[in-house]
Amino acid sequence: MDLIQIIKEKAKQHQMRIVLPEGEEERTLKAADIILSEGLAKIFLIGNPDTISKKAKEFGLKELGKAVIIDPLSHENKEKYINLMVELRKSKGLTKEEASRLIEDPLYLGTLMIKAGDADGEVAGAMNATGDVLRPAFQYVKTMPGISVVSGAFIMILKDKEFGNDGLMVFADCAVHPDPTDRELAEIAVATGKTTRAIAGFEPRIAMLSFSTKGSAKHAMVDKVVSATRIAKEMDPSLMIDGELQADAAIIEAIGQSKAPGSQIAGKANVLVFPTLESGNICYKLVQRLAHAEAIGPVLQGMAAPINDLSRGCSVSDIVNLVAITANQAAGMK
Repeated sequence: MDLIQIIKEKAKQHQMRIVLPEGEEERTLKAADIILSEGLAKIFLIGNPDTISKKAKEFGLKELGKAVIIDPLSHENKEKYINLMVELRKSKGLTKEEASRLIEDPLYLGTLMIKAGDADGEVAGAMNATGDVLRPAFQYVKTMPGISVVSGAFIMILKDKEFGNDGLMVFADCAVHPDPTDRELAEIAVATGKTTRAIAGFEPRIAMLSFSTKGSAKHAMVDKVVSATRIAKEMDPSLMIDGELQADAAIIEAIGQSKAPGSQIAGKANVLVFPTLESGNICYKLVQRLAHAEAIGPVLQGMAAPINDLSRGCSVSDIVNLVAITANQAAGMK
């Protein structure tokens, strides 16, 4: 059974409530039909009920009757969400009039449903830019306790089973934060450990990467990784984590034993945390293309509830898979 199928099977067990704000969009509707048919999650579709019903018939979708359809202009919880918005943003001067307009935006409505405890996670981005998807999330859901930075992890499925956890590895941050501080890098490592457990399903062995291994080079960029490793250990003593390590020392056992003797991680890492977004993004794309690896993600991590962003060029199967991933994230936070 491949990883995506494992993720789907786990999602079926959890039955998380996932909101799809782009509920009138064709790919989203087709994905929702599949999700409901396979029993991967409970689905909330935000959109005009008549439009959704008409498109369901047009596309021959048989399962959408199982979805909860929420009209953003008129629903029973509208006043509750408006009041919650005003309460949460009163220090920013948000008025009830402004909140009344914002709550009719499906992206804000989906976020407030999560904040109010009426949904467990959200998947959007098929027809909205990343900034538009994440802005309400940052304002209302915010980051999880102890975490101040959002990052993006990729689950890498390698053809060579020698590496990682039988060919599975997790790379971060490859999508969001350009140049994290030592504290932020530590938070990324801790969040990636949680992602690895919740989605990839194995115990993380985290290598904090650098161009130096155990003091082989001196530079402020190396010092950052050393400090981040220490902070991450303090944040979560249960994590198996070591750094600073060069990439070969992290994944090749003979090199790891030579360069970092006594390390529990060197040569055995299944999670790679990169010192900057630049290095992480370049690396995952090179591995994806040169090693013909499958890259699943980015999975956004660090939020107090899972809110994941699609590419606007996504396929129906991309949406289905990301909903299953989001469901596992949500279950892991319970």
